[in-house]
Amino acid sequence: MLTILGFAMIATFLVLIMMKKMSPIAALVLIPALFCVFVGKGAHLGDYVIDGVSSLAPTAAMLMFAIVYFGVMIDVGLFDPIVRAILKFCKADPMRVVVGTALLAAIVSLDGDGSTTFMITVSAMYPLYKRLKMSLVVMTGVAAMANGVMNTLPWGGPTARAATALKVDATDIFVPMIPALAVGLLAVVALAYVLGLRERRRVGTLTLDQALVREREPESETVLVGAGAGAEAGAGRGGPGGADRSRGSAGSGAADEASDDDFKGLDPNRPTLRPRLYWFNALLTVALLTAMIMELLPIPVLFLLGAALALTVNFPHIPDQKARIAAHADNVLNVSGMVFAAAVFTGVLTGTGMVDSMANWLVETIPEGMGPHMGLVTGLLSLPLTYFMSNDGFYFGVLPVLAEAGHAHGVSTLEIARASIVGQPLHMSSPLVPAVYVLVGMARVEFGDHTKFVVKWAVLTSLVILAAGILFGII
Repeated sequence: MLTILGFAMIATFLVLIMMKKMSPIAALVLIPALFCVFVGKGAHLGDYVIDGVSSLAPTAAMLMFAIVYFGVMIDVGLFDPIVRAILKFCKADPMRVVVGTALLAAIVSLDGDGSTTFMITVSAMYPLYKRLKMSLVVMTGVAAMANGVMNTLPWGGPTARAATALKVDATDIFVPMIPALAVGLLAVVALAYVLGLRERRRVGTLTLDQALVREREPESETVLVGAGAGAEAGAGRGGPGGADRSRGSAGSGAADEASDDDFKGLDPNRPTLRPRLYWFNALLTVALLTAMIMELLPIPVLFLLGAALALTVNFPHIPDQKARIAAHADNVLNVSGMVFAAAVFTGVLTGTGMVDSMANWLVETIPEGMGPHMGLVTGLLSLPLTYFMSNDGFYFGVLPVLAEAGHAHGVSTLEIARASIVGQPLHMSSPLVPAVYVLVGMARVEFGDHTKFVVKWAVLTSLVILAAGILFGII
């Protein structure tokens, strides 16, 4: 019964947000609360929610101050040279911009933190997409998949969890998987190339000067290019058969138009610029990311200190500091609110036992004849399981069971561990991953639109990694 209710709760949530019948925040709170009552544990709802909030509170704090920090860096012009350099390199060509998004997200992902990756990538690329009137869901989808592949780094999380759960060395998991993961990253770049060609046909190619001075027209925040099987890539903007458009605001479900304040990434005259402090801000950002990678302090503490220092140095007058905080309050509220709402979902899913019940059912349904192929089975199961539950739930709850089943049929523990990380490109767009709300929030894309666009491509990327792992004899 718990298994059925668990799958029903997840399906209800996904259907309602993809059909835009509820906002993600409302769905994340009300649907699990309702199903908690169905399970007969409504009296324990408060305990489940508090447990979920407690586990995600550090993440919410980190996101709040990280958004303020990177928001200030955008205000003072830290990323302006990067944006201009990318625009010059891409020659205002949408195809090159999309490929550049994939490469930038992959490179920044080396720090091992998805939220930071999305903040930097969106900060640098958002002005280009807006100026060229490109699809924002293409940006979020490509960035999420590139980060998902790179999330398998030993310090990224999943590999370390698999190593801990199965008591093996993370290096022994990751190093042999490098060829398969490289193929996966190439697949993301190739997909970015194809999506970029679609964008090029839709919006055309501008010269650099045209891109910099092009007058913006009122438009919706999200343009779903290639989001459906019948999307006509070459159709003119807004014409019959063209790409579908929909509005989104920080994943909250409210529709709004971008104001002038939302789009100043290339404005050389905005009053918040601090050119004399450019190298200070650059060094501060490098020092912050270095300290994060070296784990000198907890990430929430680092961003709290960084945001306070950035505000104090760049805006020494208190009214200016208040103005900068107020300018980024929408993003902070939407993202942190989404994280705490997700805590309700995860708290109920875990506290009621639905996660364990679903995992056990999936493991028990594996045919006996598939025993010798547990590597393949684990890789396939990693896609839905890491999407519908947290990495902790999968790696510490399900993976040991799969490893034990594989061991009984002569499949090595390391092979099972390697197969378990192939689903990460899909996992990074899971509604249970706080970083994805940073991505859609900063890009002003509806979470439902992002989900409809990215899931099929993320599944394809994961299957490419799995196939490459089998072909190379890694899995």
